[in-house]
Amino acid sequence: MIIWLASYPKSGNTWIRSIIAALMYTHDGIFNFNLLKNICQFPQKKYFENFTNDFGNFNEIKKYWEDAQDFINLDNKIKFLKTHHINCKIGPHNFTSKRNTLATIYIVRDPRNLVNSISNHYSLKLEEAKKFLFTKKLIGGYRKNNESINDSLKVLLGTWDEHYKFWKNNNKDYLLIKYEDLIKDIGFELERIIDFIKKYTDIKTNEDKNRNIIKTTNFKFLKD
Repeated sequence: MIIWLASYPKSGNTWIRSIIAALMYTHDGIFNFNLLKNICQFPQKKYFENFTNDFGNFNEIKKYWEDAQDFINLDNKIKFLKTHHINCKIGPHNFTSKRNTLATIYIVRDPRNLVNSISNHYSLKLEEAKKFLFTKKLIGGYRKNNESINDSLKVLLGTWDEHYKFWKNNNKDYLLIKYEDLIKDIGFELERIIDFIKKYTDIKTNEDKNRNIIKTTNFKFLKD
């Protein structure tokens, strides 16, 4: 079953992904970037290869969202997946459902701060970045000739507020993490994350490990 790490882009998803990778896949809590391979992004080409080869066609990919997740869950193990996709339904096709989703950790960032980050990341003027947040759009994925930009497929964002509401309203088991709270008190937020994940799987951690997680996933360390 899947525990989603979901967010609108530039909201701190990679930070949370790093924290959870160090928590779940190390003994000492010391993060390195290879650990991110344990928390893959969805949708991604490798999950859809059994169903289609038309990876650049969003209308084709949406047919297999749940089939791909069924395939991921064949081993009956808990896994974490990162996504920026809105938790929507298009026609008869759900992005996910209770059949495949165990829980969701949703990371949200104040849109007033997000505007600057979107502007820098996509090289947009501030007014354009503001419109980005409130315009439905597809991002990423394959070029029209199916030449791969990377292994990620097209992602439907919706608007910023739709993204937040759809993930919140479509999940019973849901933890909200605010980006600004991470900045303010990362130790407290780490404890919230640990308590939440403990409901679904065992975690081996202690004070030393938690200190290492905080130290090796801070901005300066990741930047270096």
